[in-house]
Amino acid sequence: MSGPLTGVRIVDMTTVLMGPYATQILGDLGADVIKVEPPAGDNVRSIGPARHEGMSGLFLHCNRNKRDIVLDLKHPEGKTALLKLVESADVFIYNVRPQAMARLGLDYETLAAVNPGIVYVGAYGYGQTGPYASKPAYDDLIQGAVGIPALTMRAGSDVPRYAPLAMVDRIMGLNVANAVSAALFHRERTGEGQRIDIPMFETMAAFVLSDHMMGYTFEPPLSPPGYSRLLNEFRKPYRTRDGHVCVLVYNDKQWKTFFTLIGRPELMEQDPRFSTISKRTENIRELYRMVAEVMATRTTAEWLVLLEEADIPVMPMNTMESLIEDPHLNAVGFFQEVDHPSEGRVRQMAVGSTWSRTQPAFRSHAPRFGQHSDQVLREAGYGEEEIAALVEQGVTVLDKPG
Repeated sequence: MSGPLTGVRIVDMTTVLMGPYATQILGDLGADVIKVEPPAGDNVRSIGPARHEGMSGLFLHCNRNKRDIVLDLKHPEGKTALLKLVESADVFIYNVRPQAMARLGLDYETLAAVNPGIVYVGAYGYGQTGPYASKPAYDDLIQGAVGIPALTMRAGSDVPRYAPLAMVDRIMGLNVANAVSAALFHRERTGEGQRIDIPMFETMAAFVLSDHMMGYTFEPPLSPPGYSRLLNEFRKPYRTRDGHVCVLVYNDKQWKTFFTLIGRPELMEQDPRFSTISKRTENIRELYRMVAEVMATRTTAEWLVLLEEADIPVMPMNTMESLIEDPHLNAVGFFQEVDHPSEGRVRQMAVGSTWSRTQPAFRSHAPRFGQHSDQVLREAGYGEEEIAALVEQGVTVLDKPG
């Protein structure tokens, strides 16, 4: 046994990043995740460098601890096979529009008729009672829709920019994994399965507005929306004499120590702009500009030593290359080099949390296309001749190393 979800079976009909990231988390937690791929495969298999076609680095980091089966769900036999998988499953997850699921005949009512205890989870663009219900959605589109590029301009960017990572997909993946875990807990107590819809737009709107609603929380509004500290153009890694450093002076004690360190102890007691957190927030732009000017007077190494000795939060600014070589991550064993049976030596990342009894763990590599089609179909009751017929009809594909 490994992981608190050991014994839970998940039928994973997701592709790209949002759904696969969620199901990888659930797989890390011990669930038996059966990844159902269409005959064309998951697009992420082909994004970025790869030693073999269909096994990109991006795919490897979203699909460990899963088994893989190929099913053409537009074929009647493919749908039949999927419903057989659902019979013994605890959770079914998809991330296409609900309209597509209805066309396939794989809506909640159909699956619940096969397995009343199923936890049926849909993660897609928009809530189904609003005018955007049928619109397609991707990470960039949702970032724009919830105002993230507009916030970058308010924070000093010359043009609106998306965050340079698939932030929405990853945040949504965490929300999906959280919802599945809670729904399984509810079913454990009550025996009830249920349908769960997790729209990207609404989820991310709450994520963004939790910081930036501010005075708009009240009716009538007390101020325009926007958290001034986060939107300050000087809230960025500070330039030093030879690089950059990340510093966050936050509470009264830290600001008093910092003002003393830079030779301006009077600012805390004598300057009303900086005496309390409320006043500092009102004058945050001027305050952070002063910090930026001071930070440029010393080297990065000098500031790291001075601020650490003063117990003021500080970190170096890593690049992707230096992050992979970070001494702390390497000391805690975050990166592990393992031998993938088809991809050779690969670097994988550990689960960040530690558990005293049911530690999540790496159990299996990201699967090859159709790697477990035969195994999973046999578990669902198919015999050798039946599987051969499905292959002949193009309903499934057996192991295809690339």
